[in-house]
Amino acid sequence: MHYPAKIAQYKCGSGAPLLVIAGPCTLQPEYNSRIADTLAKLNDLMPVNIVFKGSFDKANRTSVDSPRGTGLDAGLKMLAEIKQRTGLPVTTDIHESYQAEAVGQVCDLIQIPAFLARQTDLLTAAAKTGQSVNVKKGQFMSPKDMLNVIKKLSSAGCHDVILCERGTFFGYGRLVNDMQSLVIMREFGVPVCFDATHSVQDPGGLGTATGGNRRMIEPLARAAVAVGIDAIFLETHPEPEKSPSDGYNMLPLDQLETFLTKMLLIREAAQSDCLRI
Repeated sequence: MHYPAKIAQYKCGSGAPLLVIAGPCTLQPEYNSRIADTLAKLNDLMPVNIVFKGSFDKANRTSVDSPRGTGLDAGLKMLAEIKQRTGLPVTTDIHESYQAEAVGQVCDLIQIPAFLARQTDLLTAAAKTGQSVNVKKGQFMSPKDMLNVIKKLSSAGCHDVILCERGTFFGYGRLVNDMQSLVIMREFGVPVCFDATHSVQDPGGLGTATGGNRRMIEPLARAAVAVGIDAIFLETHPEPEKSPSDGYNMLPLDQLETFLTKMLLIREAAQSDCLRI
């Protein structure tokens, strides 16, 4: 049986609209409003449920010299303002257990980064906020490992769980996507998300920073939607080259509407009676 997850006014899962988790990699005061307003407009125009995503801290940067972000207090203030102005639910990622309580007071969905997907204390702290939790499958984990993640969250009281696929290590500096993982994780009874932009990263590919290939975002997303997913995650920016992180693997903001239109057409076809498995 497949159970939907509740995120603020939305439901994510079978029979619900496609959930779209989107926004900049790192919160940027000079770009937040432009991105959020575009997402709110698309949320009104299209049959999707959009959650605004922005990070207040990039704790796992390649280099110690790389910018980290706004910090917890300033970042949560920005997210609260975006939520109030646009009406969109908001999400961000946490890296340490002490951050969970404050984030849970602002965000409707808490994201657990892939490198931290096995951290029991972090998962427990996120669960205890009472908010929904989106956990990215570690690049080093099998899809079946994520069943233990669900059990950790449910044991701490969280039953609104989303599992997210974002690629698997394939040697050094490369990620691949095993589309079987989407099917396997969905069999656990929780909604499944596909991270279309981190899946095209080139970890450490620039020496002191991570590279990426945004040209591959759409082909991978097409495949994931055709397989059958409940949500899609992507980072977007009006000027990706000016993002402090992940610019190489971000979708330009002016391409987002066309991208989502294509994804919805594929989803509609995949869900039709003639193709349903």
